[in-house]
Amino acid sequence: MATTATTTFNLDLNSLCEEAFERAGSEMRSGYDLKTARRSLNIMLINWVNRGINMWTVEQSSIPLVAGTATYNLPLDTVDLLDHVVRTGSTTTQVDINISRISVSTYANIPNKNATGRPLQVYIDRQSGATGPTPTSTVAYPTITVWPVPDNATYTFQYWRLRRIQDAGTGVNTQDVPYRFLPALVAGLAYYLSMKLPEAMARIPMLKADYEEEFALAAEEDREKAPIRMVPRMQFI
Repeated sequence: MATTATTTFNLDLNSLCEEAFERAGSEMRSGYDLKTARRSLNIMLINWVNRGINMWTVEQSSIPLVAGTATYNLPLDTVDLLDHVVRTGSTTTQVDINISRISVSTYANIPNKNATGRPLQVYIDRQSGATGPTPTSTVAYPTITVWPVPDNATYTFQYWRLRRIQDAGTGVNTQDVPYRFLPALVAGLAYYLSMKLPEAMARIPMLKADYEEEFALAAEEDREKAPIRMVPRMQFI
């Protein structure tokens, strides 16, 4: 029996919304229906950020540290940092050294914040109210502040971050999620729409249960598969 030999199935926004409306026992008939579905989808994707680590949004990057400068900007769509090191040297002489994350209260109680040396600690300020691609005069980037302040320019702050899931976009756009999350995406949007549609009120419990089951299955598949190895945390000085 012949098969398609393809594995490219995906849903653009129009098809995604149509499927969600149908599961809610309704039909997408107007431009407003698409608009309200897109709004619900964006709200749901923000909720996914709050549900835990979405592996496809993990990105690695780096910041060259500057002598005498303690605070540096992170990309505007940064949710949080998962891990970080200070790198010294290059190529065969490269060494990655642990840098400990501290709270704002711990940083506030450091007596001499201008002390210089190799950075040992980092305070991460995740707060940003920005909604656009660039900050405004009243909206700040998320930042890191290292201590001690770098005493030379040979250090690089290497980090692994969680970024925001991209917005739903227009009708022809596909979504910024892996294929294994498509069932959860459709089920979740159907549940969100059912709370807006009077004729779908009776379906809310069923749609919510289906959404939670689909998301749990996808999240379990999306987890880190490497074995856990417990080691003492070491501080290199």
